[in-house]
Amino acid sequence: MFKIIEKTELAPKIVKLVIEAPQVAKKALPGQFVMIMAQEEGERIPLTIAGRDAVKGTVDIVFMEIGKTTALLGKMKEGDFVTTLLGPLGTPSRIEKFGTVVCVGGGVGVTAIYPIARGLKEAGNLVIGIVGARKKDLVIFEKEMESATIALKIGTDDGSYGIKGFVTDILKEMLEAGTHIDLVYAVGPLPMMRAVSNLTKTYGVKTLVSLNPIMVDATGMCGACRVTVGGVTKLCCVEGPDFDGHLVDFDELAKRQRSYLKEEKEIMKMNV
Repeated sequence: MFKIIEKTELAPKIVKLVIEAPQVAKKALPGQFVMIMAQEEGERIPLTIAGRDAVKGTVDIVFMEIGKTTALLGKMKEGDFVTTLLGPLGTPSRIEKFGTVVCVGGGVGVTAIYPIARGLKEAGNLVIGIVGARKKDLVIFEKEMESATIALKIGTDDGSYGIKGFVTDILKEMLEAGTHIDLVYAVGPLPMMRAVSNLTKTYGVKTLVSLNPIMVDATGMCGACRVTVGGVTKLCCVEGPDFDGHLVDFDELAKRQRSYLKEEKEIMKMNV
């Protein structure tokens, strides 16, 4: 059992939980995730570690309430306990000196790109941040991203905050202006990561994306999280979640992500 120390609503339906997990907090690195169960007979879902405090022994997780488990987590209060929190899992992100790195975060994905951006900045990179959201009240982690970058650009679909447009519009403008970029790191909704990868491929800029496919055991045993990268099957839980965005088969991944939409809709209607 893992105690919820702090709960904050960052935006409508977007919640941050600070959970007591000393062993995870001690070892977690940027890009890694945990498998969490809200209740004993519930499902296991992967959530990226958005932050950690090794001294206090806590980890931060951020999620949007879009499914049964995230809805259950969203109803929990400070002092409650989640049944399971397993981690840190996955291969840590590549934190080394690349040069100029653009870190792109879409929606809740900004909470996953933040520790990566911070680590890259600490490694001596010039880190530029791009954050995208549908509208102003869904923009989160702005101050955190400002601290982890030398410049932060924000875009909203409706133009209610920052630049009107998608993250790809901002990135394309930078590329067309001749901004030298050694690496792009993107985390967010699948369509966003695909769009970023398609754009940077045109300009020959190396791009890494952090994938979040369906997972079951997160140890490489079940194969549920398999993705095709460069024509080779990879297991996201142990070989990812970061992959070369120019080599990911996004069409296949999108199809697999829709495998249980019917069941997810049905379970949301049930009082379990």
